[in-house]
Amino acid sequence: MGYVELVLPKVERQVRHSRRKRHPDRPVFQGILFMLHAGIVQEHLPQELGFGSGMTFWRRLAEWTKVGAWPRFHEALLAKLRSLDALDFSHAVADGSHIWALRGPNRNC
Repeated sequence: MGYVELVLPKVERQVRHSRRKRHPDRPVFQGILFMLHAGIVQEHLPQELGFGSGMTFWRRLAEWTKVGAWPRFHEALLAKLRSLDALDFSHAVADGSHIWALRGPNRNC
């Protein structure tokens, strides 16, 4: 079992859709990563790649965000990289461009 399966919630099949099988989590997760890496939207991801449909992506992304799976996956990935001594922060840059600068004594921006 990989890190993906450890951080994603276990979901039972819904009674009202008992005949419909849930697309496996791992290919959907891989598809989301591929989509982010390629910079495409979910509707443009070919179903022939086996990742699932755009609607599956949308639902699963919302589901995993709601249960906090992304921060858990990030923490697990960092822990694994630290254990392998595979993190190199010698070229890291801290970017504060998205933080508002406070101006003057009243700190109004």
